Amino acid sequence: MDGTLAVVFLLTGLIDMAVNYCDRGCMSAVWSGVRHTVSAGQLVFEADVIGQEAYYRLDAPVSFGPFRPAVGLSVDTHGDLWIGAGAVNEFTTAEGHAYAELSFMPGRWIRGETGPILGYPLEFRSGLEAGIYRENGDRVGVSLDHRSNGGLGRPNPGLETVLMRYSRQLQ
Repeated sequence: MDGTLAVVFLLTGLIDMAVNYCDRGCMSAVWSGVRHTVSAGQLVFEADVIGQEAYYRLDAPVSFGPFRPAVGLSVDTHGDLWIGAGAVNEFTTAEGHAYAELSFMPGRWIRGETGPILGYPLEFRSGLEAGIYRENGDRVGVSLDHRSNGGLGRPNPGLETVLMRYSRQLQ
């Protein structure tokens, strides 16, 4: 996988901003509760499942237009660590029961002793998530995340995770 998810994140965010936010200020701050997201799933390197990953993300209690700042931390069964910050952009159905979310977060990759060699300490994490809202407002979804150094270093094999996610927004 290449930088397609990052480009999709940017383009859909800009289109979303133009269509849904510019009537009240394209990047105006909108306050909501902080969202905590936990996820776990399979770590995929060069088309092989090589382990598992646990991931935590904290979404800020404010959005700027369609973009909501977020920070994240993941650790896998090889002892690899990724920590980063970026933004998420959520789309909901008209009824508000289902959602899709794109994310883009540059971050620091710290390789464990047996982890894959990704070629550079700066790894861009982009993701596509889809799921449903539960009656209490919590979210349950599945996500595909991709990490790449964007060609800043060699090699640049990329790393994928397929994750089950659970999110709770606190007011």
